[in-house]
Amino acid sequence: MCAAARMHDRLHDDEPDIDTALVRRLLAAQFPQWKGLPLERVAGAGTDNAMFRLGPELAVRLPRVGWAAESVGREHRWLPQLAPQLPLPVPAPLALGRPTAGYPWEWSVLRWLDGANPVVGATTAPFQLAQDLAGFVTALRTVDPTGGPPAPRGVPLAARDASTRAAIGRLRGAIDTEAATAVWEKALRLPDHVGGPTWMHGDLSPGNVLLSRQHLTAVIDFGLMGVGDPTVDLIVAWNLLPATARPVFRAALTADDAAWERGRAWALSIALIQLPYYRTTNPALAANARHVIREVLADRSA
Repeated sequence: MCAAARMHDRLHDDEPDIDTALVRRLLAAQFPQWKGLPLERVAGAGTDNAMFRLGPELAVRLPRVGWAAESVGREHRWLPQLAPQLPLPVPAPLALGRPTAGYPWEWSVLRWLDGANPVVGATTAPFQLAQDLAGFVTALRTVDPTGGPPAPRGVPLAARDASTRAAIGRLRGAIDTEAATAVWEKALRLPDHVGGPTWMHGDLSPGNVLLSRQHLTAVIDFGLMGVGDPTVDLIVAWNLLPATARPVFRAALTADDAAWERGRAWALSIALIQLPYYRTTNPALAANARHVIREVLADRSA
């Protein structure tokens, strides 16, 4: 596993100090069989979790903020059930760490997955990537959703109206807020998802997919996975794929006009909220948010 984003050490106001010394203490106390392995922090491993490579085959992943901590148990419960039904490797939890006096939340030891995050605008096989991503989303949607946990993002767009409008207000002077508002308000008038609830990843983005030789080799970070309206998994069409490859992705998923426009609105909403939050602490993610806003507004104009 790896991630391309580079960021400041602390991204959240209430983030605890997480370093190699802490991880070594946690391993020694709870999983001493791994305490002697080489340990190295993975630069820019994510906004919600800190990642450390442990020896050649393992990874240690610790939530950086309370909302991410809520997903650790979900991943340990459901990823082993999903993995055999998916066409690509996904994280394999091996051990569930306990909170301690030095760290407040559950944490994970997982199997390391090789690969590199794609660089937006520099993928040399975008049509193949679009097909691969659509195949993964399709497979995930066909898994039996019975008993699955509610997905945090498996909700109608209207549930994000207040937070999206607030973000637009914070971005006056930085983006075309009038155009962004028009896209958002049009999307709120779209019909809701009419199919039944399905499984979804919830955060398909450049930092959560791994490539090797320009082929999709793994999907990581299932912290927002669950069951509900799966529209949010269309966001990868705008945060990663170039405009020329979007029709390939859409056709492979047979997304109708309403679903496609809802997916575009999801991409816009996420980017609008991310940009002011991470503008100074995570320049790479902020740059991707700006990219998404530009792509959505250009797509809407076209």
